Amino acid sequence: MKITVLGASGRIGGLAVREALARGWHVTAVVRDPARLTVPAHPRLDVAVHSLTDAGLAHAVTGRDAVVLALGPSDLKPTTVNSDGTRSVVSALRGSRTRFVVVSASGLPAKGDSLFSKLVLKPLLGAVLRNGYADLQRMESILHDAPDVRWTIVRPTRLTDKPAREHVRSEVGRDVRRRFQIPRANVARFLLDAAEDDSLTGKTVSIAQ
Repeated sequence: MKITVLGASGRIGGLAVREALARGWHVTAVVRDPARLTVPAHPRLDVAVHSLTDAGLAHAVTGRDAVVLALGPSDLKPTTVNSDGTRSVVSALRGSRTRFVVVSASGLPAKGDSLFSKLVLKPLLGAVLRNGYADLQRMESILHDAPDVRWTIVRPTRLTDKPAREHVRSEVGRDVRRRFQIPRANVARFLLDAAEDDSLTGKTVSIAQ
């Protein structure tokens, strides 16, 4: 597998790069600042310095088996980083066979939400994290409007830095019920698993431990 990881200097992105290398894959890690990349040099690792809106980003994502956007929710400030990055990648991948897997968040509305989740929990999260969630909603809308791109949206629950668990739970098109956290290491693994799973093309998958 040849894969590009966008946001490779972040916690999930760095774990995804390490996991991909451990699987024997060839990885292009896209970062804005190479000094922030925590993954050691490796014969199968190339580092590309781009912002997510650079014209040169297309060169880093075309011709790959998969592209992973591993940013996820941002801080409390207004942002367009996920939606801008997604728009750039979608433009480069239209009509190709490359899989595109992105990290979103389980706090967004989903089919089958419980009454408590719909009326209390998700509105509360949306109020606190409204800027980051608004960007993720824009990102998901861009993908839903791109039927010629082989995308998958991954919505993890609350992220932790605990060791990876052997198994995680997943649901397509709805939240995982009564499960509220997941290690970042498991998210990274699932992103790569999804990149190889054609049955998840055009699907939104929620994951939790």
